Amino acid sequence: MPYMQNYNLICILGPTASGKTALAANLAGRLGGEIISADSRQVYRNMDIGTGKDLADYTVSGIQIPFHLVDIVDAGSEYNVFEYQKDFFVALRQIWERNNLPILCGGTGLYIDAVLSSYKLINVPLNENIRHELESVSMEDLTNRLKSYRKLHNTTDLVNRKRLIRAIEIEEYYLNHPRNDKSFPDIKAVVFGIKVDRETRRKQITERLNFRLKNGMIEEVQRLLDSGIPDKQLVYYGLEYKYITWFVTGKISYEEMYSRLNTAIHQFAKRQMTWFRKMEKEGIDIHWIDGNLGMDDRVRIVEEILSRQFRTLNIEP
Repeated sequence: MPYMQNYNLICILGPTASGKTALAANLAGRLGGEIISADSRQVYRNMDIGTGKDLADYTVSGIQIPFHLVDIVDAGSEYNVFEYQKDFFVALRQIWERNNLPILCGGTGLYIDAVLSSYKLINVPLNENIRHELESVSMEDLTNRLKSYRKLHNTTDLVNRKRLIRAIEIEEYYLNHPRNDKSFPDIKAVVFGIKVDRETRRKQITERLNFRLKNGMIEEVQRLLDSGIPDKQLVYYGLEYKYITWFVTGKISYEEMYSRLNTAIHQFAKRQMTWFRKMEKEGIDIHWIDGNLGMDDRVRIVEEILSRQFRTLNIEP
């Protein structure tokens, strides 16, 4: 395909509830593409409503758009960025071999960053010496230690002691191992971001939360608990699974669950945008699209930007 001479990956990113998947699917339908999800929770089977899989979005004009890295591990396991990067490159090469265009789509900045920046991620082994050393260290001191290694744009490692110690363990390992590997595939990406003003974003998030609560999200969490997944494990997944699990198990009331969850999702969307701005500062060029526009206008803007790139190299799409 001609565009492969100019770029070989499109990335669509944006905060939660911004319409990323629908845009990616529409583009895939027009450009002969396949979607690779970049969502840290949609990898889990049977975690559908709470993760916002919205699988109907992958059907455009009656055509099923191929998608990857959704529903690939069982709920209850702990998938990580190392596994994601490995699985992403497998899917990427397969799509290239079919002479199709990969479209990376999601809101997990860490996963997107790991792909676009080609960080060398190693399956870091457990370090019992570090774990023993940190066993009695306070959460505050653990947090300060992690911050001494790197600036924290994503605070998910700080939510509990287990994740915090693991993050420190990984940073200690990387002190003696480089993160970048030039043997990775040569990715030439064009990155688009969906940007929504704060008030519109807040409205969209709250409306979507209300819809999900009325359409089975609580029942989904109850089924996961009934299947034998420990409540602590569901809490580990955060946001919807954390607060609804607390409600279902009687730790908080419905009103408290709703209020805290709604606030947490808004804060999460803000952190996503912070991560994307960090990516820009580190050299990734993001073409921002007004999320208040209709789908036809969004697709048109993307195609205009791609066409300008074709003309730059005298390539016809």
